[in-house]
Amino acid sequence: VQLQAFGGGLVQAGDSLRLSCAASGVTHNTYALGWFRQTPGREREFVAAIRLTDGSTFHADSLRGRFTASRDNSRSAMYLQMHSLKAEDTAVYLCACMINWGVVRNHHEYNFWGQGTLVTVSS
Repeated sequence: VQLQAFGGGLVQAGDSLRLSCAASGVTHNTYALGWFRQTPGREREFVAAIRLTDGSTFHADSLRGRFTASRDNSRSAMYLQMHSLKAEDTAVYLCACMINWGVVRNHHEYNFWGQGTLVTVSS
């Protein structure tokens, strides 16, 4: 499985941004795809996930309503739509793949990670 997140950049507070994750090697047996973000000195933070087996989406409680994850039906791409961005959303955003059943909010359970994309929100 190979993953690549892209679409980051420098935006102003209050702006919207859509990230994409290109995924190859994902099969009908793959359990979930997830979005996480990381800032220096902090643990990787769960943002959102999609359980591929049934299409269920999961979002961090603190981000629900501003961030929305979605995917295309081919399983080859996942998206993260972000609205009303704040300075504290500044981070490297990464997408990840979980092959077998696990807790989608736990980054330790993901098997594959892509290169992240940096989102910088200027206040």
